[in-house]
Amino acid sequence: MKSDRLLSILLLLQTRSRVTAGELAERLEVSVRTVHRDVEALSAAGVPVYAERGRRGGIALLPGFRTDVSGLTAPEAQALFVLASGGAHGALGLDGALGSALRKVMAALPAPHRPAAEQMSRRIIVEAERWRSGPRADADLGVLKGALFGDRRLLLGYRHGGGREAEYTADPYALVAKAGVWYLVADVAGEPRLFRADRVLWAQELDEPVRRRPGQDPVAVWEELRGQVERRPEGVRVHVRVRASKAALFTRIVGPFLEEPPEPEAGAEWCGAVLAYPEARAARQLLQFGADVRVSAPHSAREVIAEGAAELAALYGPQGGGGGAPEER
Repeated sequence: MKSDRLLSILLLLQTRSRVTAGELAERLEVSVRTVHRDVEALSAAGVPVYAERGRRGGIALLPGFRTDVSGLTAPEAQALFVLASGGAHGALGLDGALGSALRKVMAALPAPHRPAAEQMSRRIIVEAERWRSGPRADADLGVLKGALFGDRRLLLGYRHGGGREAEYTADPYALVAKAGVWYLVADVAGEPRLFRADRVLWAQELDEPVRRRPGQDPVAVWEELRGQVERRPEGVRVHVRVRASKAALFTRIVGPFLEEPPEPEAGAEWCGAVLAYPEARAARQLLQFGADVRVSAPHSAREVIAEGAAELAALYGPQGGGGGAPEER
């Protein structure tokens, strides 16, 4: 509708000092000629909008002009309240600001739209965590966020998935929340890197300006890293049964690979768990638990365990060369 388009142009011009007709046309999915007609309509309605020609030209509002825009449609208002169901605001310390902003939006809504907006926030629930994803350390985003918006470098202590710890000097581009997990998108020595925020052991904002690669857009860097992750082999989900008395020890040792941790029930001797390994061969890690862990699936992981057990039996069994008593002479 033309009225929605005019409102969108006005909102864009209020948040940007100058916007080209081409950019407006692309955002609104109309022709440049239509944008010029809409700008003329805004001017005729008393909005102090003007166009500047030339390479640095564009469409702008007179400095200092503001308007109270409360012409949200019912679907637009509902969309805002669905947004409030996510958990990203809390992690960034913005829960209070979000609540305040939504109260202001609610006050500005036409009265007929308010019940639908409230219903939307109560009846549409957005939960980022996967089912039985297990305990996950809270990510401390304070220092990461401060360096990101302050355009400063970061010194990070980081624990990799296999348990190895390392130290990095990082140049941050963005913080990304994906499936309930926060990631830091950054450069390390001029190369793009992805850090899980809950694996950051400590972080220090350095008194040095950030050194991002020229011309790099944060979204483009994230897309590049996401593509690298998605092109990796999918890995293997290994289903096991763990003796309940060993569940705590099992969790501590294989923690980086746990997808669904063991949850012992009262009186039960065994409990289930799921591990995510990069390949089936990595399941050899489970041999250290002996008969206290039983692999039930997949078949490839069972074969790996069987092969490993056979090798140990051959090495340390009665006929092997590593176990028996020394021969008497």
